[in-house]
Amino acid sequence: MSSPSVSVIGSGGWGTALAILMARRGLNVPLWGHDPLHVEAMAAGRINGKYLPGVELPASVMPTNALADCVQSDVLFVAVPSKHLALISAELAEASSGRLPTLVSCTKGIELSRGLLMSEVIAEQFPSAPITVLSGPNLAGEIARGMPAAGVIGGTDPGARNRVQALFEGTSFRAYTGSDVRGIQLGGALKNIFAIGAGVSDGLGLGENARAALVTRSLAEMTRLGVAMGGQRETFSGLSGVGDLTVTCLSSSSRNHQVGVRLGGGERVESIVGSMAMAAEGIPTTAGAYHAARRQNVETPIIDAIHALLEGEKTAAQGMRELMARQLRSEEAF
Repeated sequence: MSSPSVSVIGSGGWGTALAILMARRGLNVPLWGHDPLHVEAMAAGRINGKYLPGVELPASVMPTNALADCVQSDVLFVAVPSKHLALISAELAEASSGRLPTLVSCTKGIELSRGLLMSEVIAEQFPSAPITVLSGPNLAGEIARGMPAAGVIGGTDPGARNRVQALFEGTSFRAYTGSDVRGIQLGGALKNIFAIGAGVSDGLGLGENARAALVTRSLAEMTRLGVAMGGQRETFSGLSGVGDLTVTCLSSSSRNHQVGVRLGGGERVESIVGSMAMAAEGIPTTAGAYHAARRQNVETPIIDAIHALLEGEKTAAQGMRELMARQLRSEEAF
């Protein structure tokens, strides 16, 4: 049986890495980007110098600015920033003209106004299409360079999950499957907030003990809020939970960790965002998670501290001091 045809929507680092991975498997992969000049530069130079420098694009990766070049594919990987996902999903649905491809949401975030997860944003435009999600400890640069990695594909349709999983067979990426679509997405979204917190700790020079404690308590907070929002507790012990949390909090390649380091060093969030080529999803996700916790009546002291820092209500040092000064409690009070 031949492999399904594949396109990637989103030419940032993650989307480009996925296109490269699929190309190495022997597939022709249209790679859509919104900026015509960026697309032209990729096509001419065979490299994504803006988002994934140093990695050559295989000949079978075909940069394009036309969604029409992508919508005939059987599987669409959607890897665009969360703030643009609703608009691009609508444009994608219009270009698809009623076709129902298998969609793979590769974006990690929580919508601010309604608390929707990214698969739910896509589903508003594709209510009848099979939608899966992809998450895990997946730094784009390493995956693009062929280094080993693993992730989890979530979906309620076993056929769709298995179809997407099979695309990774024989690659350097080991794909697992799971049915907890909410938990898989919540782990991937919430870890970005905690990565900012770990970066703040490093930026303040608080040491490795403090960072380890913060990451551990972040897992407890992620699980508490994630379960309240409909995820399964065991999911947060897997690749999309503790796995993604670990790499994002500890890696210097993590954009969200970098944001935290710079916040801990005293920079303002506006200047940090303005200087970054790629989106740090932890920034918008913090607001979405903060309001979701209020709706669920869940205690989230770390998220609250990061939210106050991003809103300019507290300094990094104040937030860390207040976390350390909280009322003593049992660790079993998960």
